[in-house]
Amino acid sequence: MSRDRKLIAELKDNVGQEVTLEGWVYNSRGSGKVQFLILRDGTGLCQCVVEKDKVPDETFEQLRHWGQESSIRVRGVVRADERSVGGYELAVTAAEVIGGASDYPITPKSHGIDFLLKHRHLHLRSQGQWCMGKVRHTIIDAIRRFFNDNGFTLIDTPILTATAGEEEQTLFEVDYFGQPLYLAQTGQLYLESAAAGFGKVYCFGPTFRAEKSKTRRHLTEFWMVEPEVAFIDMDGLLELGENFVSYIVERVLSDNRSELEQLGADISALENIKPPFYRLTYTEAVDILTGEKTKAFMAKQLEEFGGEKDKIEKRIGELEAEQKGSIKQWKRDKNAAELIELRGELEEVSAKIENNPRHAQLAAEFRWGKDLGGSDETIISLMHDRPVFVTHYPKAAKAFYMKTDRSNDKVVENFDLLAPAGFGEIIGGSVREDDYDLLVARIEEQGLKKENYEWYLDLRKYGSVPHGGFGLGVERTVAWITGEKHIRQCIAFPRLMDKVYI
Repeated sequence: MSRDRKLIAELKDNVGQEVTLEGWVYNSRGSGKVQFLILRDGTGLCQCVVEKDKVPDETFEQLRHWGQESSIRVRGVVRADERSVGGYELAVTAAEVIGGASDYPITPKSHGIDFLLKHRHLHLRSQGQWCMGKVRHTIIDAIRRFFNDNGFTLIDTPILTATAGEEEQTLFEVDYFGQPLYLAQTGQLYLESAAAGFGKVYCFGPTFRAEKSKTRRHLTEFWMVEPEVAFIDMDGLLELGENFVSYIVERVLSDNRSELEQLGADISALENIKPPFYRLTYTEAVDILTGEKTKAFMAKQLEEFGGEKDKIEKRIGELEAEQKGSIKQWKRDKNAAELIELRGELEEVSAKIENNPRHAQLAAEFRWGKDLGGSDETIISLMHDRPVFVTHYPKAAKAFYMKTDRSNDKVVENFDLLAPAGFGEIIGGSVREDDYDLLVARIEEQGLKKENYEWYLDLRKYGSVPHGGFGLGVERTVAWITGEKHIRQCIAFPRLMDKVYI
C-alpha cells in the first residue's frame, strides 16, 4: 500500500485524489454490502465507506471485526459530502489493521464522570476531550501571543519556594535536602523583582494549592499566567485585564468555532465579550448581595430550577418505560446513553435546588469585611452578561502585598474578575504596596516572618515604583469559554485531592 499519507484535516485539498489515511476506528456500522468506519487521526474525523465489491473479500470480512480504537491504514478516493462528518469521506479501495483492539472500555454511549476520570488515559481519545484540548491549546497560544506582542518578557519563576504568596495553610510542603520548602502558589513575588529590570514581564506555569476541596471549581495543580508591570496604576491594570481576556475569547471564536459548537458553548454570549467590562467596588457588590434585587433573583432561579427538574424527571420516566418494552438494540443503547446524561443533569439541578436557599441566605446575611465566597461570586456573575470587575476589597481580608488605598485605608487597590453565567473568578490581581514601612507593617500584621521577605523588601528600598499585576487561571478560563461545569475536564491530567490515578 502506498505511503503517501494525508491527514484528515488536509482532505479538503485532495478531493478526487487517492490518498492514504492512518488513524483509529472511532465508530463503525454496516450492512451486508457496505461498512462505514469513522476514522480519527488527531486532526479530525472522516467517514470511510467500504463497499464489498471494491475491496478483497478477506479485507471486507476483517473490517467487520475491527473493534473500536483499532489502529488502521486505509486507502481510497476523497469525496466531498456535506452529510459526512467533516464534510468529506473516503471511498475505500484498500485497508489493513496496524494494531487491533477489542472490548474498548469507553463505548460510544455515555459514561459517568468518575468512570471517565478513572480511564483518563483513554478518555483523551474522545471527541469531547479532543475539542476541549484544541480550545485549551488556542487559549494558551493566545496568552503567549498577547503578552509577546505587547512588549512583555517571559520570566521563568521557581516551582520550589521558601515563601508564601497566598495563604500559608494552602502550601504544599516538600523536603528539600533536609529543609522545608513549598510548591509555588504564585510567581508574583519573583516577577516584581523582574519587573524592575524589564518593565513588563510575565510567567506561565503550574501552581499548587493544598486546599482540601472537592468542588467542581478546584484543582490542587493548575496552570496560571501572571503579568507584572512597572509604572502602572489600578485603572491601567483593569484595562490590561479586559483587553487580555477579550483577546483570548476573540481568538477562540476565530480558531475553534466548530469545537465550541460541539461542546455546546454559548457562542452568542462569547461574542458579547468586549471592553469595557462592568466595574463594581466590593462595597457595591455587598449592597447587591444583601439587597432586594438578589432576593428576587434567587427566588426566580429556584422556580426555574424546579421547572427544569420536572422536565428531566418526565423524560427519564418516558425512557424507562420505553426500555421495558420491545425495542431494537440500537434504540435501547441510545436510550441508555441518554438516561445516563439525564440522571447526571437531575443530580446537578437537584443540588442547585438544595443549595439555592442556603446561598440566598448567605447573600442576605453577608457583612462588609468578609471575603466574597464562591456562591457570592456566582450570584454576582449570574446577574451580569459580561465579565465584571469587583475592586477595593477590605484590607483585612487580602494578602499583605496589596497596596492600601491612600484615600481609604480600610481597603486595598485590588480586583477580581468574575466571568459571567455563574463561572466566578478567573482573574485576581492588585497594585502592589510600594512603600517600605507600610509593607513591613502588613507582613507583621499577618504574622509572617520578616526575614523570609528581606529580598522582597529590598525592592522597596532601591528605586521603588508603582507596579501591579494579576493571575489568570487557565482551567477556569477554559471552563467558562467552553461552558464546561467540571474543571477537571479542562486539563488533560487533573490533580484532585482524592484523584491522582494517572
